[in-house]
Amino acid sequence: MQGEARLPDNEDMKELLAQYEKLCAGNNTSYISEESFERIIDHFDDLDAIPRAIEAAELGISQYPYSASLLVKKADLMIASRKYKKALSLLDKAEILDRNDIDIYILRTDAYLALDMQDKAVEILEEAIQHFEGDERIDLLFELADVYDDYEAFEKIFDCLKVILEYDPNNEEALYKICFWTDFTGRNEESIRIHLKIIEDFPYNDLAWFNLAAAYQGLRLYEKAIDAYQYAIVINEKFDFAYRNMADALMRLQRYKEAIEALERVIELARPEELIYQAIAFCYEKIKNHAQARFYYRKASHMNPDNAKLYEKIARSYMAESKYIQAMKNLETALRIDRTQFDFNMAMGTCLLKSGKSREAVHFFLAAVEAKSRNMKAWEALVATLFTTEQYAEAQKQVQLAKSRTGHKPLFDFFEAAILIVMGKEKLGLQSLEEALAKSPRHLKHFLKLYPASIKFPQVVELIIKFKRRKFI
Repeated sequence: MQGEARLPDNEDMKELLAQYEKLCAGNNTSYISEESFERIIDHFDDLDAIPRAIEAAELGISQYPYSASLLVKKADLMIASRKYKKALSLLDKAEILDRNDIDIYILRTDAYLALDMQDKAVEILEEAIQHFEGDERIDLLFELADVYDDYEAFEKIFDCLKVILEYDPNNEEALYKICFWTDFTGRNEESIRIHLKIIEDFPYNDLAWFNLAAAYQGLRLYEKAIDAYQYAIVINEKFDFAYRNMADALMRLQRYKEAIEALERVIELARPEELIYQAIAFCYEKIKNHAQARFYYRKASHMNPDNAKLYEKIARSYMAESKYIQAMKNLETALRIDRTQFDFNMAMGTCLLKSGKSREAVHFFLAAVEAKSRNMKAWEALVATLFTTEQYAEAQKQVQLAKSRTGHKPLFDFFEAAILIVMGKEKLGLQSLEEALAKSPRHLKHFLKLYPASIKFPQVVELIIKFKRRKFI
């Protein structure tokens, strides 16, 4: 009634609880309505006082034995107490009184799922979906999708969302979810058809444009995806995920400058992320703007200082500009975080070589072959560095290990020949060289690169000429 004084909710509840306590104490003159019992039950439930909530439900049912809503409330509490069969019995009684209460079917589903009876839960929901219309049917379809998710019937989740969108093409929850499940199930062609139909009827639905773009992207139709993302952005200029996904499509088409613009827009619209900074840095790296790449890799490293790979990426940008001292400073940071990482040790060894510190480089190439004992490039760098620093005995030892670890690759036969010749074991060296040329003459270039002075030996020249005449080289 207009103008009637009304107690604040908390005062109203205090008064209601006082009446309830009187009724519990046996004061039969105290009257509580059915709706008020529901409020009392919810109050105790919110406080996690489940036994008191059950007590209130039982008292309410004793006062209103034909109340379907109170039976449903008690059934919900039974499920919370893991008394699933008792809950189902209460729900059966509630359905007799009011079969139009949607909570009856949802709670039945919860009980059957808890009893590991998924098929029964599906059956309940499928029957209920036929009985209800409008928003209630949609709620039941979402519930059914959750049941299918529970026992990993992923294709059927997609089917439920598809039906929801047939009833309600602008349902945001369904549009968000179907995008994920399209990607998960790979049903991109179907998603394209669904969203083209929605766009035909609702051309300003930004989520439908986004989902259409994502489906095109799933089929690697990047140009079409970009066009659709742009429509989504025109409709909703603050749609950060559209900019993010569009940047990915642009990067795949090697349109790095445009990708940078899209990613910068993501940073404007959303909270900065390490991954976005890394993506911008990657794009700058691809267009050879190493200073800007470093700038964004550093931003990413400030967000995650324990990510050693970021310091390596900064180092690589310096290496691309032949700035080896700066590169080594960043590699030192990376190696402090992860001393055994293959790439870090290889990069540090390379920087030391380029800086004229070959003997120091050996230590890092050794660490690299320990990290990846079958990696050809690491063994090649190690043996070549030992050779150029005149550590021939160690080079001979490591070349034998390289051969055994990498499956006796021909490259190391040529390296072994060079080592034997330079150590004065010419006969063995020439024999090794001849065997290596017979196996794989195309690897001769590695021998000559490692030991260019070998052409001063007439026997080496004769061997090379001999194989050239046979047209093996």
